[in-house]
Amino acid sequence: MSYSWERPKIKIPKTKSEWIWDVIGFSFYIGSILLLIFLWGKLPDKVPAHFNALGEVDRWGSKLELFLLPGIGALIIFLMQIFERAPEIHNYPSRLNESNAEQFYLVSRKMINQIKNLCLIIFALITFESVTIAAGWGDGFGIWFLPLAIFLSVIPIVAGILKQRKIK
Repeated sequence: MSYSWERPKIKIPKTKSEWIWDVIGFSFYIGSILLLIFLWGKLPDKVPAHFNALGEVDRWGSKLELFLLPGIGALIIFLMQIFERAPEIHNYPSRLNESNAEQFYLVSRKMINQIKNLCLIIFALITFESVTIAAGWGDGFGIWFLPLAIFLSVIPIVAGILKQRKIK
């Protein structure tokens, strides 16, 4: 068994795709915060606070609750950045060794990066949905949003596992 403290620590520069994912994810995240700031005074006191599986509002809450998702997003950014910077602590198959460690680390780090940014995008979209419903601008994303969000969240995991399986 290979413990994380026994694994090589390798400094691998961020790839172009990781930078692109970060720009997109952070843009959505910052955009959702700016949306809240600019529309705060126009929002009613009660806003959609929870949606059921069909995308229907099933609980209304204080507009202060709209800051929960950006707050959780900040926590995700903080924690996932730690995991991105220390790929040697991730879980790997027993065939990990010094000759293939860089490949494993890069695949795993990219997967973490994509999951982090997809979470930021999904949280920003939920914030946008709550704001637009509260402001009376729309009815929300509807039934397709939850299955699509789950599907998109699973893609990097499956892709990462498949790529790791090809590493010798």
